[in-house]
Formats: sequence, structure tokens, C-alpha cells
Amino acid sequence: MSRQICGLCPHHCRLEEGQIGLCRARGNVDGTILPLNYGKITSIALDPIEKKPLMRFRPGSFILSVGSFGCNLRCPFCQNHEISQAGQEFRHQTVMPEQLVQIAETLAAEPKGNLGVAFTYNEPLIGVEFLRDTAFLLKKRGMKVVLVTNGMMEEAPFRELLPLVDAMNIDLKAFHGEFYRWIGGDLETVKRNIRLAAGACHVEVTTLVIPGKNDSAGEMAREAEWLAGISPELPLHISRYFPRFLSEIPATEVSVIYQLADVARQHLSHVYEGNC
Repeated sequence: MSRQICGLCPHHCRLEEGQIGLCRARGNVDGTILPLNYGKITSIALDPIEKKPLMRFRPGSFILSVGSFGCNLRCPFCQNHEISQAGQEFRHQTVMPEQLVQIAETLAAEPKGNLGVAFTYNEPLIGVEFLRDTAFLLKKRGMKVVLVTNGMMEEAPFRELLPLVDAMNIDLKAFHGEFYRWIGGDLETVKRNIRLAAGACHVEVTTLVIPGKNDSAGEMAREAEWLAGISPELPLHISRYFPRFLSEIPATEVSVIYQLADVARQHLSHVYEGNC
């Protein structure tokens, strides 16, 4: 049998014929790594852009938001675990790129309007082929492309994608490697991609604050200082955690979020408290 390596993200899954990767969305089919979630939409809604969250990109606008299934992280606190930890068995509808763009254009003509498409809910980068094909059509029609992502992608495919993207919200889950090992990710990959994206499109960053895991003032100061090194204008969302999925850690105290936001504001101009 032909074993193939998926080079899309740092996991580099080595897959035998018929085997599916850690993300549950890419597999070895007849000796080729293919996206198993291409055009398979599990969630679709017209959302305020601020819900992504993007506070400084077309505020007051709406955007068609879509998700599929799968993720290349294993966050035990995931709020969308029903789809992020699911595979092909999860209920879905098939929507090809041209169809999705037509839906986006129809919504753009309605009273609320629509900027374009936000790829969100699950991790969009693991379905980069669908993302790329749809984004190409959206750009031709003058519509916007938004990603809400964990940033876990290898450099070459990430660079190839950047010219098609107008805005991203990238999760910076924590600012130490131990946390990323806990969730099965790589901090340096995410940091590199934040730098790259910030040089190519509008970027905002979100950190979900979890008690005992990434809630120290010192860590937030280091994170905010690093982000400010890219640009002090880079928006940071500091969000309150609630128990979800496998995590029984108690919810973050609201006061902690405001304290950490004050720490971040010593370095960054635009800091937002979330889920408070």
C-alpha cells in the first residue's frame, strides 16, 4: 500500500491507503492526500462581523459564515466540538464553491447586506482546497474573504493562501509551549503565521483565558509585547472561558479578564474584553 504524508500542517500525518488524518478531514485516497470535507457544510448563518470577532474590519456589516467538520487541534475546552471533532459521518449539506458564492451574492442584495464569506466554526485551513476555490470566485465578484482560524498551517500553503484573504481572526491560544502541547499544537507555527498574515491582510487575535492554564499577568504582558512588536495597532480580544466539551475547569472570573485587558493595553492600542 502507498503511504503518503500530508504536508498541510505541522502534524505531517503519515497515512496508509484509506487512512484519515488527525484532523478527520483529510485522507489517503488511492495514494493521494485529499480533503474529505470539500463542499460539505455543517453550519451556515449570516452573522454580524463583530461576532467573528472582528471589531475593526467593516464594523456594522454582516457576513455569510460557513463551517464544515474537523480540526487539527484537540482543545478539551472546544465550544464547537460537535463539528470540530467530527468526521464524515456528521450531518452536512453539499455546497460547491459556485453555489456558495451565489448564496453570498443573493444575501448582499438584501437589506442587511453581506460582505462575502467567513470560513469559521470548525478549522477552515484543513479544507484549504475548498477555501481557495471559493475565495478565488469571491474575489472575482468583489466580495470579501474572512478566516477564523487557529493558524496551524505550514508556511508554504499559508503564504499561497494570503493573497486571497481580506481579514483573519487568529487564535493565539496561549503564549507558552506547554499549553500548545496540551492541545496538540505548535506555538511557533501560530506566531509565524500571525506575523505573515499581519503583513498581508487585516488581522485580529483572540486569546481565550483559562484559569490555571494561561491566565497570569506575566504571560499576558509577554504576549501583548510580542504582538506590539508586529504592530501596536493589532487588535487583541481577551475572552472569558466557560466549561465546555471535556473541560471541567471553572469559568474565568470576569475580573481576571478586565485585569489582563489592562495589562495588554500597556502595549496595544485596541484591546477588547469578550464573553463578559
